[in-house]
Amino acid sequence: MALLASARVGRIVYTDRALPAVQPVNFHLHGERIVILTSSGSKLSTAVANAVVAFETDEYDVETRTGWSVTAVGRSRTAHEPDEAAALARLPLTPWGPGRDHYIVVEVQQLSGRRVPR
Repeated sequence: MALLASARVGRIVYTDRALPAVQPVNFHLHGERIVILTSSGSKLSTAVANAVVAFETDEYDVETRTGWSVTAVGRSRTAHEPDEAAALARLPLTPWGPGRDHYIVVEVQQLSGRRVPR
């Protein structure tokens, strides 16, 4: 969880028309929940509503050939409640583009990872 919390960009893996899809996103780890800010009505927000998704983030240093990778699996949902959305809006989560007003929350149920030592 500490490695996951240290990253700011990850990849969410979901199903799109019965095929696997991957999208890079910025995120914030809030407790044991991954919070992603996107646009309502976007392909991502529609595809991950109440779905089981995977989330991956990593770091790799080319010069030292060291790094780590973390994969989380859980059910995603939309933050519909006004109180929850207001609380998530206070998180240090900066959207990549304008018009981002839709919070996706992934409740982490499984977590795995590995370190690549020197």
